[in-house]
Amino acid sequence: MKALNIFDGPLEACGTDPLTGFMRDGHCRLGPGDTGVHTVCAVVTEEFLTFSQRRGNDLSTPRPEYHFPGLKPGDRWCLCAMRWKEAFDAGCAPPVVLEATHLSTLEFIDREDLAAHAFQED
Repeated sequence: MKALNIFDGPLEACGTDPLTGFMRDGHCRLGPGDTGVHTVCAVVTEEFLTFSQRRGNDLSTPRPEYHFPGLKPGDRWCLCAMRWKEAFDAGCAPPVVLEATHLSTLEFIDREDLAAHAFQED
């Protein structure tokens, strides 16, 4: 079955540098064992990285043992839906690439909230 985005269209790739997704295939799709629901394709910001670190999830520090290079502002990354919602509620949610955000995200976050944070290419 083909993965769908929040508009019921084909799920686009989120990012390959660094390679993201729970299954590290560049897509924010669900997979076996993904209890964190890594379905939101976000363009991380310094503000969000600081927020996440304060919540106990340091996404900036490289972790070579997990093939994780550490994120920097501007990187695209598949975030846990509830972490994005938590950041949204705190006023520091990063922009979202809507076409690369999995349909299942709508079980946790309103489409309107995601759309209000849509990433805009320069």
